[in-house]
Amino acid sequence: MDAETPASAAACDEADLRAQFGPVKPLAALKVLDHLDAYARRFIALSPFLVVASTDAAGNVDASPRGDAPGFVAVPDERTLVIPDRRGNNRIDTFVNLLENPGLGLIFLVPGINETLRVNGTAAMTRDPALLEPLAAEGKVPAAALVVRVREAFFHCGKAMIRAQLWDPARHVDRSTFPSLGRILAEQTASATVAEADAAIAEGYRTRLY
Repeated sequence: MDAETPASAAACDEADLRAQFGPVKPLAALKVLDHLDAYARRFIALSPFLVVASTDAAGNVDASPRGDAPGFVAVPDERTLVIPDRRGNNRIDTFVNLLENPGLGLIFLVPGINETLRVNGTAAMTRDPALLEPLAAEGKVPAAALVVRVREAFFHCGKAMIRAQLWDPARHVDRSTFPSLGRILAEQTASATVAEADAAIAEGYRTRLY
């Protein structure tokens, strides 16, 4: 970048970006697989948490968390994942987006491991009992699931996690230092008192996880 080019100037195309950041590191380029190998499948079996990213037809992006006991995501074969949809708030943002754009991105996390697993592909909702029944938890079968067709899968280095020290208990925030979700929603929506919102959320956590 020359002295006349502002540091904040936006790149106009990929070639411009590459000129600014340099070439892809060899291992980063070679590590991308078109399937889930034994390492990826083992990581998914250990993972209790992932983030799902989807977009609508206009390109509006949504990222949504998914979590349950390790191994809650099924891997029927090396190019397929089945992610149960547990009970939630019924926003169904991911499912709505998939009606318009089947593209999907996933990041799997495993507590204590700094590296993450990224999976990209296409997805659709299923209500097939044959796929849903093996995903039952606490005696309850999910009403729906995401079936993901894997296009690429690769491990992401742990630099971000190391910088964040995410798994270090000494860095965990004292819960009392941040307002409860009930207080936040009560003040943001003015639709309930703090006590009512806190009670409703606590009841949902206690009785409507599955």
